[in-house]
Amino acid sequence: MSVMLGCIADDFTGATDLAGMLVQAGMRTVQMIGVPAHPLPNDVDAVVIALKSRTNPADEAVADSLAALQWLRDAGCRQIYFKYCSTFDSTDQGNIGPVTDALMSALDTSFTIACPAFPENKRTVFKGHLFVGDTLLSESGMRDHPLTPMTDSNLVQVLQRQTKNRVGLIQHSTVAAGAQAIRDCIAQLQAEGTRVAVVDAISNDDLLQIGAACADLPLVTAGSGIALGLPQNFRAQGLLAQQDATQNLPSAPGLRAIVCGSCSQATQAQLADLISRGTPAYAIDPLRLAAGDDVVADALAWAAPRLQNGPVAVYATADANRVKSIQEKLGVGQAGALVEDALARIAQGFVALGVRQLIVAGGETSGAVVTALNVRGLRIGPQIDPGVPWTVSLGDTPIALALKSGNFGSVDFFSKAWDLLP
Repeated sequence: MSVMLGCIADDFTGATDLAGMLVQAGMRTVQMIGVPAHPLPNDVDAVVIALKSRTNPADEAVADSLAALQWLRDAGCRQIYFKYCSTFDSTDQGNIGPVTDALMSALDTSFTIACPAFPENKRTVFKGHLFVGDTLLSESGMRDHPLTPMTDSNLVQVLQRQTKNRVGLIQHSTVAAGAQAIRDCIAQLQAEGTRVAVVDAISNDDLLQIGAACADLPLVTAGSGIALGLPQNFRAQGLLAQQDATQNLPSAPGLRAIVCGSCSQATQAQLADLISRGTPAYAIDPLRLAAGDDVVADALAWAAPRLQNGPVAVYATADANRVKSIQEKLGVGQAGALVEDALARIAQGFVALGVRQLIVAGGETSGAVVTALNVRGLRIGPQIDPGVPWTVSLGDTPIALALKSGNFGSVDFFSKAWDLLP
């Protein structure tokens, strides 16, 4: 098997987001959890390796990413795609810059782009500044992110603090002029010694032009939006057929549940909507976990009789003040680890009770859940909302999983997701 596009994603929901975009663009895609140790299906055009490297120490993120790269190169991938969040989640120490540097060195390439734009989800880049809707990133809810607070909207500055390479900018006036203008700008930037260029994008058409301009780059770094623009390059080379890749999802009948660990403003609104519609919901208290209470057993005992009547939700979602209060008492690391572990064990308990259709909200939570469920890979199916597809796990007992980034999805996401399962 020869895979055309090999992708390295820095978290689980980001991987699913990217895989879903590739499927929408006609590439048959599987998502693997960590570097694959098992053979892949033969009918695959793209593979996304999901790592848990967004908030790891930079040296660990680099090592994991290089291991993924080696596997993808051995699989014959023609282009490598390093995927990070559309809100460029990172700190001044990384991990976007250090991983980009390491991948460029390993691929012996002297240039790449950085473009987190995803206009369908209201993430745009203009004059090098990242916007969430009409709001600068630094003034959005990401300013208060518990692990990667984003207080600078200027991506050239953000990335320059993380990388040893010179960072430049391809402005929207160039992007609007089309793929050839972008290629000309890339050549000029390279001649000036720039090795990484932040690229403006405010529409899907911009992403298509950027994708076309990147056809010959060994490495692309971006959010999931650029996935719209890359499949066309393989199609133009006669390597990729016109096809509907969203219909390649097997059924997974069973009970339904939601596990919610994200504390983003979007997820808070989605959870409130779900509860207002009458879905039973159980709140996880991190302070009870820290005190040694068997909250997992309590949650499963609460859920067991209710699952037979429809979906239930277990959540640790809270507003910023509540999260800050808990972190002050427990520490940021311990609070996050306690919640992730508890929600992962609850997901295991759900599956033991017969749940086969599971929505998970939050990148870190999704990573913990798929690890606990020993999911080694996912087939990617129809999109629920931009960036969030349904998936079905590879293996003998298929489980339908929707792995939602905290910031993604409409207010009624949880309620409408079930209607889109095959």
